Amino acid sequence: MDATAATVYDPRERLLAEVAALPGLPGVYRYFDARGEVLYVGKARNLKKRVSSYFHKDHGGTRIGHMVSRIVRLETTVVRTEAEALLLENNLIKTLNPKFNILFRDDKSYPYLKITGLPDAEAATQAARFPRVAYYRGSVDRRHRYFGPYPGAWAVKETIQLIQKVFRLRTCEDTVFANRSRPCLLYQIRRCSGPCVGLVKAEDYALDVRNAEAFLLGDSQQVIDELQQRMAQCAEVMDYERAAEWRDRIAALSRVLHQQAMDESSLSASDRDADILAVSVAGGRACVNLAMVRGSRHLGDRAYFPTHVEDATAVAADEAADEPGVRQIEQQLLEAFIAQHYLGQPVPPLLVLSHAVDAALIDALGQQAGQRVRTVHQPREQRRIWLDMAVKGAEIALARLLAEEGSQRERTRALADALDLELPDPDRFRVECFDVSHTAGEATQASCVVYDDHRMQNSQYRRFNIQAVTGGDDYAAMRQVLTRRYAKLAEALQSGESVANAARMPDLVLVDGGRGQVGVAREVFEELGLDLSLIVGVEKGEGRKVGLEELVFADGRPKVRLSPDSAALMLVAQIRDEAHRFAITGMRARRASVRTGGSRLEDIAGVGPKKRAALLQRFGGVRGVANAGVEDLASVEGISRTLAEAIYRALH
Repeated sequence: MDATAATVYDPRERLLAEVAALPGLPGVYRYFDARGEVLYVGKARNLKKRVSSYFHKDHGGTRIGHMVSRIVRLETTVVRTEAEALLLENNLIKTLNPKFNILFRDDKSYPYLKITGLPDAEAATQAARFPRVAYYRGSVDRRHRYFGPYPGAWAVKETIQLIQKVFRLRTCEDTVFANRSRPCLLYQIRRCSGPCVGLVKAEDYALDVRNAEAFLLGDSQQVIDELQQRMAQCAEVMDYERAAEWRDRIAALSRVLHQQAMDESSLSASDRDADILAVSVAGGRACVNLAMVRGSRHLGDRAYFPTHVEDATAVAADEAADEPGVRQIEQQLLEAFIAQHYLGQPVPPLLVLSHAVDAALIDALGQQAGQRVRTVHQPREQRRIWLDMAVKGAEIALARLLAEEGSQRERTRALADALDLELPDPDRFRVECFDVSHTAGEATQASCVVYDDHRMQNSQYRRFNIQAVTGGDDYAAMRQVLTRRYAKLAEALQSGESVANAARMPDLVLVDGGRGQVGVAREVFEELGLDLSLIVGVEKGEGRKVGLEELVFADGRPKVRLSPDSAALMLVAQIRDEAHRFAITGMRARRASVRTGGSRLEDIAGVGPKKRAALLQRFGGVRGVANAGVEDLASVEGISRTLAEAIYRALH
């Protein structure tokens, strides 16, 4: 082969040629390794200048040098502005999960407080005339009013309890509301005004709804003035009992406002909604603590722990060397959080920050939100109080995490030592544990839980519905689940194909059971050509007492009994118990589905409200309907034999 051909087909030379051809425009770049996995996603004002800096420097044995040595492919996307580059970069980071980027994992959506419908005297139903207050999580719409977001469910429920005390709005479902004949306990303890049985006028209830909304929006003084006016009106007509009720409501609201006391004279209208972000770094880990203020009320905080911190900050520091000024690690963490967290999330008009961030990022955030977003990183007065609270929360949360991780690392090392395992990377010790669960052979399910990177990996858990085995045959169920889990993986490994990280072969396979279950696992692994030394059974000890478990090996090694207080046994018990919990919850859900035919009466064509009510009344519930035969179903008034057969088929 001549020199020209060698140049064309040398991957490194081809990569350098691609770098040389890049334009000097803003954009986003992505680096890939030989397995096609994304190593790093970055943005640049000038793509050519930024990307070239990686390949024209001697990075030595540093973290960034390790990354550059693994790059075999490059992809770039040219954009119009730096703001677009910021948004695209963090969309890709969240989607691709690159190893050398700071990554904040997606949490569940934030909860909201919802007030349903609109108070309307002409509403179609009685329930619609009296809106209810409820906890809500999901996408919002225009049919209802939503307040929040709140940092957690507890904050929403605490606010609902306050609204019940002060404004006495109902919380019951519309179906319950429509079928009440007398007031419930909440009315008796003065937490509801009893609209279900007509104990409050629609116009008075509508006024309570408006006051509740004003309170949630931060207009507390307006609400207190309204309540005081009502109290005075009752006193004028000598309705002192009613006046005392308004007095008690004012006192309850005043206590809350005192607990949430803030010098609102120092806050502008836009400051009533703010997010406070504080970052803490220690022990190679980091925490960003997000506190929320809505309607001038501090709702609490939530801690976030990013991954890839050390690798990502090393790369970012190298990039900063090409720019004026050096960004601190705290600034990098805040910028990564802001960019990733607020994509698709509502942004308040004010962000109070523990460290300054890039103004271009905030401008891009405002453009996406369609409103001006301001930041303050050296606040005073009330904002300083908020920030100090957030900083302290970040420090406490990080200290707790480090303590827990230290304990988990100790347990991982102890288990590896007890089993005499040679681990090339102790931080990548992956354990998969299997358990089978059923009720007298009914609705058999198997679970597989995963322990990796010193913690349980919930997103990688799997359940297996066991089919075509005799009910109660745990050995056959275990054989089926292990075959389904490892057959394709064994085939891929033997053919030399690469597999995804989540599908890689574990370092240890735990089976909840003794010699019988381990024997089944050994047979499956022998058939698949897998290493028998990976299989360990957790056999209950004498009297099935906790702490007396023994470890049984598939490769012929003698049993091992660990000390009841050993860190290794604690980890085994933690993983085994999690597998058991996961299997039982899945089995119960499947059993309930089986017993009701996996279908509700509402889903059956031809069964309307009246026929459904007649069936439920006759047989005492869905389970009774499912247990009834065709003749029994057809004996119910309004149910023809054809419809009875359709119901029977749907529920069986």
